[in-house]
Amino acid sequence: METEATNNNEGGYQVSILFSPFTIRGMTLKNRIMMSPMGTVAADEHGCLSEWQFIHYGARAVGQAGLIIIEVTAVEERGADPGSLGLWNDSQMDKLSELIRIIKRQGAKVGVQLGHAGRKKETGLGLSSSGLPFRGRRTEALNVAGILEIVKAFGRAAYRAKQAGVDVIELHAAHGYLINDFLSPLTNVREDHYGGSHENRYRFLGEIIDSVREVWEGPLFVRVSANEYEEGGNGIEDHLIFASYMKKQGVDLIDASSGGVTDRKPEVFPGYQVRYAQAIRQQGQLPTAAVGLITTGKQAEDILREGSADLIAVGRALMRDPYWPRTAAEQLGETIPEPNSYRGLWFPRGYTEGG
Repeated sequence: METEATNNNEGGYQVSILFSPFTIRGMTLKNRIMMSPMGTVAADEHGCLSEWQFIHYGARAVGQAGLIIIEVTAVEERGADPGSLGLWNDSQMDKLSELIRIIKRQGAKVGVQLGHAGRKKETGLGLSSSGLPFRGRRTEALNVAGILEIVKAFGRAAYRAKQAGVDVIELHAAHGYLINDFLSPLTNVREDHYGGSHENRYRFLGEIIDSVREVWEGPLFVRVSANEYEEGGNGIEDHLIFASYMKKQGVDLIDASSGGVTDRKPEVFPGYQVRYAQAIRQQGQLPTAAVGLITTGKQAEDILREGSADLIAVGRALMRDPYWPRTAAEQLGETIPEPNSYRGLWFPRGYTEGG
């Protein structure tokens, strides 16, 4: 999993890794910049994409991100709050298909993050592994039949995502939502075959992966909380075990985030989660995406050169600047093609004249 690039003078690069192609399971990205899935809570009352979201995601495609992961999209209505996207019916799929066509015309690849709010659902009764409350709100423990129904819902949503034309499916197994609720010993205190050991706590995610793989042969990512920041919770050693299970099941990349199971906040600093991506990539031998206050082209390039990750998941920086790839290219002394409609027009340094 070594990656090479050529040094340039003045701190730049003749060939940066950040702006080199990346191929995974037959899909090739034009660069290593991945728009991190970030909830906008802007869907309409039916869980369909809104006009604002078309503008939001379209702008980042024009801005030349290599891969855009659309925010968490609920696989069933019980796993969604008002403003959440959904893929539990075909009308939602039709809107998604329209957005995907728009994004792809700008040369970006598109992923969708499938998930379920679980015990963190803010309206109505949340579902959970064990019925533990969240912030004082009661939750309902899933029985085995209920678990299997949600597993099937992930498969159905994956099929709709495939029909809509996505390039990547990511499963949201982080931040205390339903899959993470099963993975974590802080929230999963079941005494059946879905609780207890690593293997048992992983079973729900494993069954979801199998359900998705029945209908989806393309790249499959999983976002995890590699450190739960709480005594007795999962840490990186636990996630190396989970990563070994995912690798056997054909997961292609782990998107390494952290926290969210409890309200305990981590110490935040630039690149504070990169170490988790590095451990999974180097010890677990799986490709990873690094995320967490990665804000400059030089920082992103260094992460890739150190072998800590294969993709750079950019969140807040892309929120502030839809043209962050141009900004990063300029910082690295790189040139990248300008958007098609800007060709022949004057554009700031960082874009090539005429592509």
